[in-house]
Amino acid sequence: MRLNTSSAPISESFKKQTCKEIRSALGLTMLVACLSLSILSLSACATKDKFKRADVNVSAIEKNDLSSDFIYKYLVGEVAGQRGELAASASIFYELAKTERDPRLAERAAKIAVYANIPNLAIPAVKLWSELDPTSTEAQQAVSEMLIATGKLKDTEPFLARLLVKEETRAGGFLYLNVLLGRSSDKAGILSLVQSLAKPYPQLAEAHFAIAQSAWSAGQNELALDELNSTESLKPGWSIAALLKGQILFVKSPQDALAFYQNFLKQNPAANEVRINMVKLLVSQKRYVEAKKEYPLIIKNANKSPDVSAILGLLSYQSSDYVTAESYFQQALDLDFKDVDQLYIYLAQTAEKLNHDDVALSWYSKIQSGTRYLEAQIDLANVIARTQSVDKAIDKLDALEDLNAEQQIVVIQAQAALLGKVKRDQEAFDLLDKAVANLPNTAELVYDYALAAERLQKYAILESELRKAISAKPDFAAAYNALGYSFADRNIRLDEAIKLIEKALSISPNDHYILDSLGWAYYRKGNLDKAIDYLQQAYNFNADPEIAAHLGEVLWQKGAREEAAKIWHDALIANPENEVLLATSKKFKS
Repeated sequence: MRLNTSSAPISESFKKQTCKEIRSALGLTMLVACLSLSILSLSACATKDKFKRADVNVSAIEKNDLSSDFIYKYLVGEVAGQRGELAASASIFYELAKTERDPRLAERAAKIAVYANIPNLAIPAVKLWSELDPTSTEAQQAVSEMLIATGKLKDTEPFLARLLVKEETRAGGFLYLNVLLGRSSDKAGILSLVQSLAKPYPQLAEAHFAIAQSAWSAGQNELALDELNSTESLKPGWSIAALLKGQILFVKSPQDALAFYQNFLKQNPAANEVRINMVKLLVSQKRYVEAKKEYPLIIKNANKSPDVSAILGLLSYQSSDYVTAESYFQQALDLDFKDVDQLYIYLAQTAEKLNHDDVALSWYSKIQSGTRYLEAQIDLANVIARTQSVDKAIDKLDALEDLNAEQQIVVIQAQAALLGKVKRDQEAFDLLDKAVANLPNTAELVYDYALAAERLQKYAILESELRKAISAKPDFAAAYNALGYSFADRNIRLDEAIKLIEKALSISPNDHYILDSLGWAYYRKGNLDKAIDYLQQAYNFNADPEIAAHLGEVLWQKGAREEAAKIWHDALIANPENEVLLATSKKFKS
């Protein structure tokens, strides 16, 4: 049978799930005793002997009437599999499954076809398997994944419904739904499908929660909140539902989310994940003292969890409480945190903040190989650049060996950034210019090249390269923002600038840099009220010195000069050398 393999790829999760099993199954051989000369001489008439395999999990059909034609085809399929001819093997088992109506043969065909990545055979084989074994959860999951991967969302409903038939597994089935359906980009279609699947189970909290998840993904926040309220009434104190509700409320108002978390924790004080999320929210709102008060209770409820210690270390770091951060990171290390190299990096970065550069270098140097090695070397080079010289740091990175193309790009980007920090803009541009000409162009490399061009006022290169980055990566929010901000800052093409920045904001909501860009664009358009609105939002998220410079300028122009002067004054205390802030405050003689 000639097979067309040009269809969409097989679902990776199902493929990985079956790899080990298929390798094992294809390695089995028929019992020699079953292959006697009498079998080979069988006629088309039935034999009374059973045909058995060594492994009952992938056994052939066991019944009293096996034809010689079946035995011959089965053996051909088995041998083809052992020889690595997986397309032929899967095809034979699929045809046998259709003829004999045996789910074990269909499962065998499906898993071989998935392992061999043959979509046009895997899809019908998986469908046949689920049809012949409607009680198999694995079969229903497999066919659902296959249909979603091939864009046939509407066809999944009957198969997903079977996952929800058994009462003992129904709740877990609803929790699994959005994980499975999340692979589809049709968010409205997912919501409709989940609502239909949940309709027969109005008293099941997990059904309402599944609707809430899909509604949230589809942008229907009010519906999501309504469904979460139903979930709460059916299953009070459920932390998973509370976490989702807090996330949705945060988009409306951080204060609403915080009030919800506080009320929930009064009723459920042991809900540690909810408390951790509340603390994250407090830190994001710069309410550091309130956040820190919760740390001891979190540790008490964590039962010596190294992950929780690491989280509290990160929150302390974000709160600029570096001594406490160091203590929690060390605690996580003592408790055998799984990713020890990541902890070394956290401890090194914390040591840098404490001006303990020798300690930082020591922590970075502990990472000698593995996935964190390059990251550690780049961070180490930054310390060398700051404490010794940029040239020594670049030499350090140049000495790295056995880098693949992707790693070479990362190193070049790091070297260009080091040159940019000391205003060696032409050297940074030349380095990136050479890289884009000789290495595979990632969107991130092109983006860095565009910004290097901007610093040299090469605006044509800036625009062409950013558009190239956007084309290569349509959800690259930073590229849309950079191009829009460049137009706004130069006071040109302001309508297009606003559209570009709004696109960036739709991809990355609440990003303070993008909010700042949008406020600046409206300022250039002369809409001071809208400008202040967006700039104030940005400043509330992050009191970045350049955001402070922009907000102060717009407030000054609006007539709120005392407020503007205070913002600049506060920002200069924290960032006395920021060039944009200094230039802005001097311009208005504050």
